[in-house]
Amino acid sequence: MSRHFDTYHPAGYRPPAGSWASSDAIRKTMLACGSRNTRPEVRLRSLLHRRGLRFRVHLPPVNSVRRTADLAFTHWRLAVLVDGCFWHGCSEHFVLPATNGAYWSAKIEGNRVRDRATDAAFRRAGWTVLRVWEHTPVEDACQKVQAALAELRSTEASASVRERRGTLRTGLGLPVTAAVSGHRATNTGG
Repeated sequence: MSRHFDTYHPAGYRPPAGSWASSDAIRKTMLACGSRNTRPEVRLRSLLHRRGLRFRVHLPPVNSVRRTADLAFTHWRLAVLVDGCFWHGCSEHFVLPATNGAYWSAKIEGNRVRDRATDAAFRRAGWTVLRVWEHTPVEDACQKVQAALAELRSTEASASVRERRGTLRTGLGLPVTAAVSGHRATNTGG
């Protein structure tokens, strides 16, 4: 029995007729499922932290959307979401419950649609989205996060190299900062 259930339901509570829960026990179990700080999420956070990576937890990257990233690397604008196999309909592990199949089918499909909308909203706001299934070994998930960060770093580094190599030069051969500020600079032929 969970404290959450007991807090909001008096002793002897029965689910209403037509409820998604097929029994009191199922209802209590489902209500006790947390959406934050799940075991796979905490394991991934711990391993990333041990490797020296720092991130924000449960950050809403887009203020206009009521969705949060499980992990957010704000400097690199990388949002990591750890998806549960049941709630997000993993193609490898999801099994539709035998009871209330129509309800659960619609519920899981709704979650999938919301996941796609979340990804699109984060991307429109300039974030890279990385989704990891809960069944992914934590070491593999950590490597995926590190690879995504490495790619974002290299993209940023190559952009700044292009800037230094002359894409921000005036026709006079002067760096833009010197030309704009009015300071004289000698043209060294570079």
